[in-house]
Amino acid sequence: MEMYRTYRDGWLEAITGCMFAGKTEELIRRIKVFEFARKEVVVFKPKIDDRYSATKVVSHAGSSVESYAVASSAEILPHVKESTQVVAIDEVQFFDEGICAVCEQLADQGKRVVVAGLDMDFRGEPFGPMPTLITQAEFVTKLTAVCTKCGAPATRTQRLVNGLPARYQEPIILVGASESYEARCRHCHEVPGKYAPEE
Repeated sequence: MEMYRTYRDGWLEAITGCMFAGKTEELIRRIKVFEFARKEVVVFKPKIDDRYSATKVVSHAGSSVESYAVASSAEILPHVKESTQVVAIDEVQFFDEGICAVCEQLADQGKRVVVAGLDMDFRGEPFGPMPTLITQAEFVTKLTAVCTKCGAPATRTQRLVNGLPARYQEPIILVGASESYEARCRHCHEVPGKYAPEE
C-alpha cells in the first residue's frame, strides 16, 4: 500500500536584502498569490513607516496592500484570528526584539509567517531583529539591487545626508532628516568613521 507523508502547516519565511532590492514588492506578490488561492491573510507594518501611506504596505514601484500599522510587536497578536492562515509583516527591522517571539508563536500555531526587512543598517551592520528572524526562518530569500555607482550587485544601503555619506556615529533611524538612500555594492559603500570612530 502506498504511503503518503503529511506535514503540519506553520513556518517562517524571511525576505531580506538592501534598499531598492524589491523586498516589499516580493512580499506583496506573495500576499496576492495567497489571496488568489483564497487564503486568509493579515498584513502588518510598523507605524513609523509612513513614507507612502499610513495604512498600506507600498513598494517603491507603487504596488500596495492594506495593512495594520502597529507601534510594537505586542499589537500584532490581537489582530490574528484562529482562522488566519498567513501573517505578513513588512519593514520588520523597525520592530522591537519581541517580534521574534511573536513570529515563532504564530508559526508554532500553524500560521505561515512571511517577513520582509533590511538585513543591514546604513553602517553595514545587522539591523535590529533581522539576524534572529533569519536564523529562525525555514526559508530565506536574499535579494540584491544594482549598485548606483558601478552597476555591480548591491547588498548594502548607502545613506546620504545633504549629499554626503552619513558618518558611522549618525543614529540608525533618523526621522525627518534631509537624507536619501542608494543601493551600493560592498566596494562602493561608504561609512566615514567606521574603522576609526570619532571620540
